[in-house]
Amino acid sequence: MGLLSLGTPLDWHESKQYNEHVRENGIIQLINIFKQHGSRQNDVFYWGDEVEYMLVDMDDASKTAKLSIDKDYILSDLNDPEKPKSYQKCVANNISFHPEYGRYMIEATPLRPYHGDRIRDYLSVEENMARRRLVSQSELPSHIKPLTLTAFPRMGCPEFTSPATKPIGPASQSLFLPDEIINRHVRFPTLTANIRKRRGSKVAINLPIYPDRNTKLLDDSIPRDRDLFPSDREPSLGAARPGHVYMDSMGFGMGSSCLQVTVQAKDIDEARFLYDSLAAWTPILLALSAAAPVFKGYLVNQDVRWNVISGAVDDRTFLERDVDPYPGYDLVGGLDVPEEVRDHMRLLGGVRGVNGDRVINKNGDTKVYTNQGRPLQKIPKSRYDSIDNYLGDTTYSKKKPYFKDEYNDINSPINKKVYDQLVNTPYFDDKLATHFAHLFIRDPLVIFSERLDQDNELSNDHFENLQSTNWQTLRFKPPALYPKDLSEEALAETPGWRVEFRPLEIQLSDFENAAYSVFITLLSRVILKYSPDFYIPISKIDENMATAHKVDAVLKDKFWFKSFDSWNLDLSEFVGYDLSWFDRFINHGNDDLAADEVYVKGYSERAVRRFSNDFEPAYETCQGFNESKVPIRELINGNSSFPGILRIIIKYIATDLLSAETNHHCSTKELALKMLRLQSYLRLISYRASGKIPTTAHWLREQVLKHPEYKRDSKISSRINYDIIKESTRVSQLEPDILEEFFGSTISEYLMGTGAKEYDMANGVAH
Repeated sequence: MGLLSLGTPLDWHESKQYNEHVRENGIIQLINIFKQHGSRQNDVFYWGDEVEYMLVDMDDASKTAKLSIDKDYILSDLNDPEKPKSYQKCVANNISFHPEYGRYMIEATPLRPYHGDRIRDYLSVEENMARRRLVSQSELPSHIKPLTLTAFPRMGCPEFTSPATKPIGPASQSLFLPDEIINRHVRFPTLTANIRKRRGSKVAINLPIYPDRNTKLLDDSIPRDRDLFPSDREPSLGAARPGHVYMDSMGFGMGSSCLQVTVQAKDIDEARFLYDSLAAWTPILLALSAAAPVFKGYLVNQDVRWNVISGAVDDRTFLERDVDPYPGYDLVGGLDVPEEVRDHMRLLGGVRGVNGDRVINKNGDTKVYTNQGRPLQKIPKSRYDSIDNYLGDTTYSKKKPYFKDEYNDINSPINKKVYDQLVNTPYFDDKLATHFAHLFIRDPLVIFSERLDQDNELSNDHFENLQSTNWQTLRFKPPALYPKDLSEEALAETPGWRVEFRPLEIQLSDFENAAYSVFITLLSRVILKYSPDFYIPISKIDENMATAHKVDAVLKDKFWFKSFDSWNLDLSEFVGYDLSWFDRFINHGNDDLAADEVYVKGYSERAVRRFSNDFEPAYETCQGFNESKVPIRELINGNSSFPGILRIIIKYIATDLLSAETNHHCSTKELALKMLRLQSYLRLISYRASGKIPTTAHWLREQVLKHPEYKRDSKISSRINYDIIKESTRVSQLEPDILEEFFGSTISEYLMGTGAKEYDMANGVAH
């Protein structure tokens, strides 16, 4: 959740006078990071995941499921060495627990990272995830369940918390969410309030209501008569849109859960190329992991949470969004501007001003400055959104560089002062300077009075204040600052240049979350080994992000991607490395066909020639950049002319990951069990992409639509909520009688058979 400092947080109206101080010192800290780590080389490919849980109070007697907001004490217990019984559970099981935005939320990661060259580490992820759930459950009453739900279906409905609370809190001023759901650490309520105060109004999230037979396309949950705060009138002033579910608080987004994966590159150049190469995959994996079709008690006409969380922390003023303010509201919100400027803006009444003269020109510039001299700009996106710039591969490329300036084709405003400061050092080229100068158009949202003055040679808190509150689909993560007398050996053990993959929706079971984590990591390994060209214009990625929100987008829609014949790979090298490769590798007797090489080289020369034919895609193409609109199933699984990313990953497993274990075929039962589990992880991804099994979002929507209490009105009653969460709990526990419905016959048979035995043997826990 970002930087958690101890101290006294400043209210927005106190803190905004220090915004430039934080930016100026944050950039000095960033430059010092590059001085210390810019030439850092040969770091190990470590990786890890972050899983976010919701604590749900399941009352089987009353048939209710509510968010538990009074059990957050377990985070203190599990992190307190003075409570060895709880603390040692984490140490013994290689687990670390962390706070999240919601008081009902916990985040868990491996205590030590995984090693990217060890196949056993890939197969230990699910075991570690299972232990996280077991350890947290051991600290809770039996009726409180740590569940991996992307969005709680009735968050914001009456009586959705346990114990019951009312939405009357001053931090969020929400009509629906009580402040009691917010983490008790002072950073979180301050963050909530400061977003609202900077923006000059509450956040406004509007999701299209799913249209059903009896649906009234009106959010009738909005209280129209509350008069507790001036902001209570905002829905009637234009914040709430007809036909949409209206949400008004940071908690609706930051209170949802996700799965994140972070990988460490060997150096900064490799990290830059990996960041760029993963960019095109972010909307693909968002659609492929879709798990959120219900918000605030309504079925919505989308499948994912991304635009909810994007809107939930959107602190941009009306001016920065280039929209007219609500009647009586300031165009510049809570920004630190001279009063005469504010008065002038109020007279203008909107971004178009009087006589049609626009306050903001077509480039997003204004002639308005804050009291600290920073020009106000139109900002096209929330601070939680898709990436805006590539970092460029010029310093990395083993081949001809793929990146072209035209790929950065969207309006991405920068802090010109920061840009000039960075490019005038020897550490930042134009692309790196632009990346950080874009992040630094934002204001710090929470400043601690005790942390105003820092040693810029040792601390990077000011930099992280802005870095960690730019929540994008990918995060480029520099190392921290360390004492200069730290030995080379000790420095090598500190985190290096990393890339965080952030769009994944959390899945219901540890099996699924392990599968997605392993897939992203293996995809990263494939990118670094084979150096494919995945560059497409940023505008096309943004278009894909919008597409990924649609209902069943993974099956019904096509996405812009680099044309298959332009990946700069010899696609014939990957023939034979489909999911059946695992069976051929494991089962003895196949070596009679073509010596032992059958295990690593696959099919006949005729098949190789078929894949080598010139590829003429029957898709919508874009001239100039060699991208096409393709279905996800072909991107993942391939077609008659293209192997698909799974075959490329499987070849990497066969030729690189297995090289330390075996040369040609499976030699031990233990290795066979590992291969079967890895095959099942990739099969899950393959089957979700092809529609053989549903996404979590599709399955949850069907649970609602077929529920006997559902009235075809798009509304989720308390009983429906209880029943779908009960079913979700059964999936998370891999109960046999629900597996085939959720996973299909092949995966469910594996989970109930070989997989269950291997899982028990590895975990030492009940399956």
